[in-house]
Amino acid sequence: MKEIGGYIEFESYYGSVYHDDAVALNCGRSCLAYLIEAKDIKKIRLPYFLCASVRNVCVKYGVEITFYNIGADFRPVVDFELHEDEWLYIVNYYGQLSNKEAEEYKKKYDRVIFDNAQAYFQPPEENVDTIYTCRKFLGVPDGGFVFTDKRLSRELPLDESFERIHYIMGRFERSAGEFYKESSDNNRSFSDAPIRSMSRLTENLLRSFDYESIILRRTRNFTFLHKRLSGINRLSLTVPRGAFMYPLYLENGAEVRKRLQQMKIFVPTLWNDVFDYRDKNSLEGDYAENILPLPIDQRYSCDDMETILAALELK
Repeated sequence: MKEIGGYIEFESYYGSVYHDDAVALNCGRSCLAYLIEAKDIKKIRLPYFLCASVRNVCVKYGVEITFYNIGADFRPVVDFELHEDEWLYIVNYYGQLSNKEAEEYKKKYDRVIFDNAQAYFQPPEENVDTIYTCRKFLGVPDGGFVFTDKRLSRELPLDESFERIHYIMGRFERSAGEFYKESSDNNRSFSDAPIRSMSRLTENLLRSFDYESIILRRTRNFTFLHKRLSGINRLSLTVPRGAFMYPLYLENGAEVRKRLQQMKIFVPTLWNDVFDYRDKNSLEGDYAENILPLPIDQRYSCDDMETILAALELK
């Protein structure tokens, strides 16, 4: 029976969710698990340059894994034949792969999964199974979307997020360091999470954002840095709409990362798990160690980008 009266709870928002037509789930890992179950995936080919969470989902669901290399331009090195029952998992690193490329991979291999975890605002290519995750782009504790033509026949339980949102609220009023452990713990909690529908709280929050403003600011900040850094960046980049981060690839990137951290400019080492099975002399190891994913998100202005440039001593 519906409760009426009493204290007022969190406000309801009535805007649009950016990926309204997708299956809304509790996290990005569940999006892959959903596809594995819905499409009965038994074999998959993953890039070496990838976080362990994707690999762990495949292991959890008994999927046989084969690995492949990427080139310096982040594209798959296609020196293999895809087996009849095998799927190709393609990561859209920093939003550098276009939908035209996704279409071409689909035509060539058919069984393709496109991982847009770093390209939230890039629309899915028609008929290509595509995964998105919310936490990398927006202030929410969980959530993911998957576009697919196949739906699970079973009803999914509804997730709940109220116990996960504390660290996000905490950082809004205090420093990131006070809540870093809580943020990391939250991230690890999804490793064993079952497939659930997106929580009411997360869906509600996703209706509150001014997406066009977010896209504009992310694109502007990426462009600002790229104009100043493209001459020294060892990567050749396009400017994505609503970019994830600005990947600055330097020969001594690992050393620069430490210096930036001392100045309270936090630059993550993405895909640190690569070092478990690829050495530092490999392209994947070199990229993980020396690419600096500089923050360019909607929290920051061009003045903040100038601060980053000054810290890099490249101003």
